[in-house]
Amino acid sequence: DDVIISNNASSMGGSQVFLDPNTTLKVEDLLKSIIIASANDSAVAMAEKIAGTVDAFVNKMNERAKELGCTNTNFVNVHGLDADSHYTTARDMAIIARELIKHDDIFNYTTIYESYLNKPDGTSIWMVNTNKLIKYYNGLDGLKTGFTKNAGYCLTATGMKNDMRLISVVMGEENTDNRTT
Repeated sequence: DDVIISNNASSMGGSQVFLDPNTTLKVEDLLKSIIIASANDSAVAMAEKIAGTVDAFVNKMNERAKELGCTNTNFVNVHGLDADSHYTTARDMAIIARELIKHDDIFNYTTIYESYLNKPDGTSIWMVNTNKLIKYYNGLDGLKTGFTKNAGYCLTATGMKNDMRLISVVMGEENTDNRTT
């Protein structure tokens, strides 16, 4: 599907791929930029595409979290930046990760260490996965890092070893090295 980038999406701060308003990108490109580059602008564009508004998508996120059994999670935005009443736990992140990895297509994105986002104006943005374990740990195939001032450095990771899939959640670390060692 094509996604038209709104002014709202293009104006997001934090990690981003600098999407231009009123341009069109493919869902696949936006997913790659969300997963690899933590692109807040892409997350907003996808939320608007799926649910019409960011608020409507956040409601869907909270409904789905409750369906999965997440008892200590409340989303107030789609990008995870610090906000009042926006919280989760390591347990709930593991539950969400367990559900996500049921969809094999996710590994088409979470295993990418670096890639480019080709923008409609002909420019490209180089994206590097902040999950360094993707490159250096044999068997690791996902999932996502995060950082905010309040949450610290976080990582929800998964991988296969000896025919067993494991999920690990690290939260609140002081630096990027601590979240991956």
